[in-house]
Amino acid sequence: MTSTAPGSLSPAPAPAWEAPVAPGPLDAVVEVPGSKSLTNRLLVLAALADGPGVLRGALRSRDADLMIAALRTLGAGVTEGDAPSTLHVTPGRLVGDVDVFTGLAGTVMRFLPPLAALADGPVRFDGDPQARVRPMLPVLAALHALGVDVRPGDGTGGPAAGTDLPAHLPFTVVGTGALRGGSVDVDASASSQFVSGLLLAAARYDEGLTVRHIGTTLPSLPHIAMTVETLREVGVAVDDSRDGIWRVEPGPVAARDVRVEPDLSNAAPFLAAALVAGGTVAVPGWPARTTQPGAMLPDLLTRMGGTAVLDGDVLRVTGTGEVRGIDVDLRAAGELAPTIAALAALADSPSRLRGIGHLRGHETDRLAALAAEITRLGGRAEETRDGLVITPRPLHGATFRTYADHRMATSGALIGLRVPGVLVEDVETTAKTLPGFAGLWRAMLAGDAVESR
Repeated sequence: MTSTAPGSLSPAPAPAWEAPVAPGPLDAVVEVPGSKSLTNRLLVLAALADGPGVLRGALRSRDADLMIAALRTLGAGVTEGDAPSTLHVTPGRLVGDVDVFTGLAGTVMRFLPPLAALADGPVRFDGDPQARVRPMLPVLAALHALGVDVRPGDGTGGPAAGTDLPAHLPFTVVGTGALRGGSVDVDASASSQFVSGLLLAAARYDEGLTVRHIGTTLPSLPHIAMTVETLREVGVAVDDSRDGIWRVEPGPVAARDVRVEPDLSNAAPFLAAALVAGGTVAVPGWPARTTQPGAMLPDLLTRMGGTAVLDGDVLRVTGTGEVRGIDVDLRAAGELAPTIAALAALADSPSRLRGIGHLRGHETDRLAALAAEITRLGGRAEETRDGLVITPRPLHGATFRTYADHRMATSGALIGLRVPGVLVEDVETTAKTLPGFAGLWRAMLAGDAVESR
């Protein structure tokens, strides 16, 4: 049965944006900004480092700016250089009796509680209304098991006991200035961010930390690999030789001057546009080696009817306007699922997207939202236990709801390249990771060089 999007996350009213129909085959170069995932990991490590560091090419979006504001609140100095994407970070003593606002950023709400345990007092966390339904219990339970005082709400009700641990925002982490560390079990079936958050702070714990995943599945493994690699690049010893177990040794975090890779997942809708409209879209700065899940894009887009060629550091995707259905496990790259689902709705045969049950806990229930909106446009999209089955049908224009989810907005824009009258609700929600998306999209269709700063 086709699902509807969750009623508890009804979309906020906002002017609808009429998604432009592609006027013909594309010929565009799109420069995407820095990776959100890398930017926010590198910011956390820079705030924990043994001296001042610099991030160049960092993403400046709502998620990244929320991380910057939170780290400043906790005592780090973060200032802009010659460009907004150059950030100078000066570590400071982590301070308590402060309020951290997470917005809807999973990296902020899940990476910073393990840091807050090192602050010298209570750190109160809250975020957007939609953030209050995103799962938080695994990382908070892990901190509680390590001896951290974790309380519901603003913490005035006293320590939480056992089953009374908060499962969602708002909550308070009462730091004491240090944490012994040791070992802890965590169920990261709902998000790999629970593991990454613990690992990022672990080198500053007195005994380091061993994290054992005890859940049945572990989504987005490339994001944990990204965390491990960024830790090693700042001199932290990490042993990940056993499946589902990570050991971080205590020690200093080296300050660095580092350039952030482009965000390959943000490149996804632009590259996919070549399949829908025909023609070629090129993205420069594509890394030859990366831990970003977006590295799967060339293969995925090729399987769906395009051709992908990496020439130096420029990835070019070319399409004919024909899209093929696909049966694929996206467990390692769930953030690409909205783009692949949009392509599947325009394909010439059914598609099955598997391994993405964890997307129910993202900015919205993405499986329910994608099924509802593709159906709203006349398509057929059905939820399964761990994904979606999408059967192409003739589509028509209608309002495409986004549920405050940036990747829902870009999916609607992608479908609108072929289907007249698609009105994307609250397109500015894309500012979460890609400010100015609507302008970049129109520039791509005009054949202009597209650059985001």
